[in-house]
Amino acid sequence: MSDPNGVEVQQDVARLEPDEEAEVLRAERLSARLVYEIIRRDGTEELERPTSSLVWSGLAAGIIISFSVLSMAVFRANLPETSARTLIETLGYSVGFVIVILGRLQLFTENTITTVIPLMRHPTWSNFRAVARLWGIVLAANVAGTVIAAAFMAMSAAIPADVLSAVGEISHHMMSLSPVEMFARGIPAGILVAALVWMLPSSGGNAFWVIVSFTWLIAAGGFTHVVAGSTEAAYLVLTGGTGVSDAVFGFFLPVLAGNVVGGTLVFAMLAHAQVRCEIS
Repeated sequence: MSDPNGVEVQQDVARLEPDEEAEVLRAERLSARLVYEIIRRDGTEELERPTSSLVWSGLAAGIIISFSVLSMAVFRANLPETSARTLIETLGYSVGFVIVILGRLQLFTENTITTVIPLMRHPTWSNFRAVARLWGIVLAANVAGTVIAAAFMAMSAAIPADVLSAVGEISHHMMSLSPVEMFARGIPAGILVAALVWMLPSSGGNAFWVIVSFTWLIAAGGFTHVVAGSTEAAYLVLTGGTGVSDAVFGFFLPVLAGNVVGGTLVFAMLAHAQVRCEIS
């Protein structure tokens, strides 16, 4: 047998019983080419979804992702101040992501790889317009959802005072970063979310732990995520902790750019490059 470069490769295939062969097939990892094709088909399906479906799914994702901030605040309000508190409280950041991703809701940063793979496979103007349409709808719906969630936290009596105080502390800490820091910290977050999406097809029954591990690292590492962070920015705007201009130009646009660079220009392009010669 020859490899793709024409080099002879000797194979040594053991004789296995049918049930043993089935066990081997189940144990084999998915190849990069198969993972790529799974994500490409998923992305193609997403690009064809009607606008109303994208709006409602994106709005739900924006509301649900606020539980990442709220869960962190619950941990902070109830944990003693120790050197390990940050590592523990940031586990709460995974809550919203678990619900959104396993619930198949539309999260903008997932689409920095999922819908871009079909575009890289067939870089046509119609595909480019389809990706731009989906990005615009989902991002707007996500942000609208985070504003609704932030308004509920700020204006209702549903959240205990100590938890609200912790939400304010977490939000002020994020907004203390400069726009350059926001952008730079958005790049690793974009890479991690894209890597998470890439790993899910191979995760089997461990999807929950893959999501928890990667999203915990985003929070523990102090990286910035445009959708989850929009809850914090919106909360500060609604409570007078920052202005709309600072939230847009100091947080939203720099982090959005960082997440796109990390998810699309870094991870998605590298993922496409590694299988480009293997796909016809």
